[in-house]
Amino acid sequence: MTTPEQLAFTDRMAHFYAREYGFPPVAGRVLGYLLICRPPQQSIAELAEALMASRSAVTGAVALLADHRAVRRSRSAGQRMDHVTVDSRALDPTGFAAEIYQQQAVLAREALALLDDGDSERQAILAEAAAYHDFLADRMAALLAEWQSKREELGFPQKG
Repeated sequence: MTTPEQLAFTDRMAHFYAREYGFPPVAGRVLGYLLICRPPQQSIAELAEALMASRSAVTGAVALLADHRAVRRSRSAGQRMDHVTVDSRALDPTGFAAEIYQQQAVLAREALALLDDGDSERQAILAEAAAYHDFLADRMAALLAEWQSKREELGFPQKG
């Protein structure tokens, strides 16, 4: 049985992921519950019951979260249903990849080249956007190295 404290936590996760990432609230609730539930692997039916949500809503949330590598679905040999758990790759440092920022800088420069000479306000916005994304792309490698050093300092196990 899910406790009121657990449900309150899952609701806070739902609000955060809806506000910050545009996820449907049930996705944040599923992720929040998977972080605190026992056992850590849950079936769709177990998640739906614990969160008082429909199985179809939970199935859609799990699909979305799996696409974002936040959860993983697995099925043991001989079992007829999947189990869902938090994906251990969720904290992989993919957010440090410079490529996404490089692509955004290229797009900003493409948009800038398409503007007529008379729109100086949008030109300034796009020029700053390109410079900002170039800056982020340049900083990502250094930030990743800093994070790896910090992980080691904190004693987290090496990933490999």
